[in-house]
Amino acid sequence: MEGEWKQKRLYPLLGTLSILLFLYFNFSDYFNFPVLWLPAIGFVGTNSTKFVIVEPDGSHQSTLYINGWNSYWLMEESVWAPSRSRVSNMLRRGAEMGMSVCRTWAFNDGDGPNSLQISPGVFNERVFQGLDYVIVEARRHQVRLILSLVNNLNAYGGKAQYVRWAQEAGINVSSSTDSFFSHPTIKDYYKAYIKAVVTRKNSLSGVKYSEEPAIFAWELMNEPRCASSSSAPILQAWITEMAAYIKSLDQKHLVTVGLEGFYGLKTTERSGVNPGDWASKLGSDFIQNSAIDDIDFASVHAYPDSWLPDADLEEKANFLSHWVDSHISDGEYVLKKPVLFTEVGSIMHRKKQGLYDTDTFLKTVYDKIYESAKKRQAGAGALIWQLLVEGMEEYSDQFSIVAWDYPSTHELIIEQSCRLRSVFAEGQVERKLQHGDLCFGKEAMNLEI
Repeated sequence: MEGEWKQKRLYPLLGTLSILLFLYFNFSDYFNFPVLWLPAIGFVGTNSTKFVIVEPDGSHQSTLYINGWNSYWLMEESVWAPSRSRVSNMLRRGAEMGMSVCRTWAFNDGDGPNSLQISPGVFNERVFQGLDYVIVEARRHQVRLILSLVNNLNAYGGKAQYVRWAQEAGINVSSSTDSFFSHPTIKDYYKAYIKAVVTRKNSLSGVKYSEEPAIFAWELMNEPRCASSSSAPILQAWITEMAAYIKSLDQKHLVTVGLEGFYGLKTTERSGVNPGDWASKLGSDFIQNSAIDDIDFASVHAYPDSWLPDADLEEKANFLSHWVDSHISDGEYVLKKPVLFTEVGSIMHRKKQGLYDTDTFLKTVYDKIYESAKKRQAGAGALIWQLLVEGMEEYSDQFSIVAWDYPSTHELIIEQSCRLRSVFAEGQVERKLQHGDLCFGKEAMNLEI
């Protein structure tokens, strides 16, 4: 009788549990179910010119060289349940190509339907929950995120929106967007935004962003530029202040600027590396901006097609080769910090033998990162701009691809993941566990898998 009684109690319990699990695995994109389990991954730090993973138990550090990508649209597409599956699909497909870091926007400023910050210090919780979802899905797929906190450009509000907010509040502020970097009220707006994001507790996992190992780094701004080169000292002071402020809130994550990598007017000995005279007049300076103590690694972008629009393929390739070499050298010998090429973009023109210009440029960068990895030098990785999945065409620009639709490019990305893993196999435990057969059959590439 006692056994029958236990069975009568057990069967309804198992039935209820089965229903809950069914709902969780089939409809979790539509409802904010709490996350049942996430893999344990270590935080990323730096050791001189290299990135290192500090294992969750603190037992050891392993060196990390990065193959990654950009998908800036993840948060926006995670706001609405029907499109969340495409976000998860993008993170899964990136991980399946062996890529370990994705850079994406953690900002959307203004009064749009998917804006995160509606007005200074006022947030749309539904959009914040979209960012929660991105972070949870990234960790689920063992991908780390570089989260950019504001745009230099007008898309998604940007620094111009902050200036408008100050003007609408009756603040006596210049209409120049350089006032974003200098005016105390606007700087307070931005600091309040930083605090809200960095200290947020994820509604799905219950983990504070400041405690979340799936966040690789905070990026102060996407491609900071000044309207006038005379504002260069103001930008330098702004970077110093904002990086220190993030560190006061979060000591576990890395901070980077978000630079394109242009050398400034004071770095005359590097002027020939820039893509043109115009690049030194934007107020940013790769060496000065990156040398700030609270900036953990240097960021560089590379767009030979748009920066040298009248050059032929060979000229662009030569520029790119010199551009990458110069920044890796500066990271190694001047900054003594890792250098991450956080945007590498080119137009998908077809060339001879069915290959694409993108393959030529991407291979140039990948080869130099691989050589840097073999020498344990500062060229720490590259992130392609940008990857999409089917159904995300509205976010496409001239540099966007669905990678698996271009077999030669897709193969190039996977080969780079395998090459970097081969150099530091002991530091790629996480990727091996998830993608044990990713590099199977690559022996012909002379990889030490």
